[in-house]
This record gives sequence, C-alpha cells and structure tokens, in this order.
Amino acid sequence: MRTRREFVEEAAGAAGIAFVACNLSGAAPAQAQTRRREVVVNGRRVKTIDVHAHCAVPEAMALMGRKVEPQTLLMSQPADRIRAMDEQGIDMEALSINPYWYRADRDVARELIRIQNEKLAEACAANPERFVAFASVALQHPDLAAEQLEEGVKKYGLRGAGIGGSVAGEDLSDPKFHPFWAKAEQLGVLVFMHPQADGAAGDLKPRLKGSGGLENAIGNPLETTVALSHLIFEGTLDRYPGLKICAAHGGGYLPSYAARSDAICVTFPDRCTKPLKKKPTEYLKQLYFDSLVFTPEALRHLVAETGPGQIVMGTDYPFPWTKTSVDHILGTPGLTDDERVAMLGGTAAKLLGIKA
Repeated sequence: MRTRREFVEEAAGAAGIAFVACNLSGAAPAQAQTRRREVVVNGRRVKTIDVHAHCAVPEAMALMGRKVEPQTLLMSQPADRIRAMDEQGIDMEALSINPYWYRADRDVARELIRIQNEKLAEACAANPERFVAFASVALQHPDLAAEQLEEGVKKYGLRGAGIGGSVAGEDLSDPKFHPFWAKAEQLGVLVFMHPQADGAAGDLKPRLKGSGGLENAIGNPLETTVALSHLIFEGTLDRYPGLKICAAHGGGYLPSYAARSDAICVTFPDRCTKPLKKKPTEYLKQLYFDSLVFTPEALRHLVAETGPGQIVMGTDYPFPWTKTSVDHILGTPGLTDDERVAMLGGTAAKLLGIKA
C-alpha cells in the first residue's frame, strides 16, 4: 500500500504545477464542463472556500531527486479539478504543498521554494476566481523562511504559508523558529499547518504497521496535536499573540481532549514550567481548524470547543476523504445560518483576503 507521500510524488509527472497532477502553469482559464453547484443558506448565495487542497510542482521536486510519474487515476487537465469543485459546490481552493524539503541545504531550499512559489502564483493567475495559494517556505532555515514568506506575499500575491507540523524532527515552538513566527505575525497572514509523515509519529512507526493505515489514521492527527500543544505550552502563542494558524484535520486530537491540558497544570503544576497568560484550552479560541472531521457530532463538538468563528472548510483534495464537505457543514445540527456561512467561506475569505 502506498503512503500518502508516495501518492503525491507519483502523481506529479509533468513540469509546471500538478493538482496533484494537473499542469496549470501558463494555462488559459479553465472552463468547467458541469454546472457549478451554487450553495445557498437561507436564501443567500454563499461563496465557499476550501483551505485544505493539495498540489505539487514536479520541477521543484526534481531538485530533491524525487522521481515522479503521472497517475491516470488523478486529473490530467485543469478543467478536471474545477469540474470536481463545481460538483461539490466549492467556489475557491487555497492550494498548498506538503513540505518534503525540510532536510535540503540552504541553496537547494532557496531555489526549490522560488520555483514552487512562482508556479503557485502562475496557477492562481490562470484562474484567479477559483484559486489562491499558500507560499512554501524552507523552515529548516528560519531566517530564509521569513524572507520567503514576505516575498511570497508581497511579490507573488500568495495568501500566507503552508508548513508542516514539525521540521526534520524539531518542534515548531523551538526558539530557532521565532524569526518565521515574527514575520507571519507582522504580515498578518494565515499559516496553514499540515502534519508531516515523519513527524510526531515517526518513533511509533513499528507500532503503526499492519492493517488500518495507522501511520496516517493515527499518526497525522497525533503530529498536529503535539505541534499545537507545544505552541501553547512553550509560550509561542503568548509571544506572538497575533498569529493566525489553521490546523488541518480539525486540529488532530487536541480539541477532543483539550480539558486535560488544563488539568495537567492543576494536577502536576511542576510539569507546566512556562507561565502562560491563560488556560491552555483558551488558546484554542485564537487558532483555526479545518472541518475535516467525519461526523456531524464531531463537527458540533469541534465548534463547541473552539468557537464557530474558528472553523474553515477543508477537503484534503485530491485525496478522497470526502466529497461532501459543504453538506457536512449544512447538515450539522445546532448551527445558526451565520455560523454555517462563516464556516463555508466567510471566515476563510477574511483570513485569505478574498472578496466574499
């Protein structure tokens, strides 16, 4: 069984940008072949925005010696992706690339990121009403990452940064990454955090073997849980209170068991060595989370723990986790119309600078 990373690598086979394997570089605006589903809430047309959508740049991947081949099971034309969006009722996607370059040396990382960010900008320019993108950054070189983020936003018109949940085994709360966090806060842009295959669950790989794809099913949410917990307990979110961070997959396990983070500091106060400005659970209300949880009750609980204004829609496209993210939000009980509108795209539009 192929891993998620192998799936992405094999899918990217041509120069340009692949969605994941869709060459948009220099393409004319693609016209979908199906009627776009228009999402309406209480008589109001809603712009829907997917913040969790993957792509790849084969030209950049080649710098890391990654041999890739096209996959016929994925799309080969830009219109295919837009057709899928139209069918699902998704007006816009915010494209991101899962980091695979965190062990590259500085020169390779600089060139790789330049290529990726240029191609992302070209893809968005080809279909500006359908796509925006997160800049890639070389977090293993934090000062360079800060430069790349600023260039991505100011030169290429990208809307924030896409990062992993760890950097070659190092936690994002490490002080070495402060230059990047400071720049993200200064620019006021969204940072989309996606788990790394070799992240928090790396040491658990022997126990995650076997049936069930546990490296993904358990490992990915665990990576996000650990990353967010460190950002809270190590004081990173206190140091940079203006940060806008969106965690993939509903924030992993943290929102489901967040109260234990409060209880640990009461039960074992000696283990909470960094003074915090508020209770750990309160930081959830300044983070953002995508809606990629799998039942109405899971989404209802996520809203209860974080607040309805902290949820944005995510699909994980083109990985086939869901084709019903819009209906997931529309069908979750207990939400107001305004809350549904915010989750479907209103909050994401504000975070990404998209005209609603």
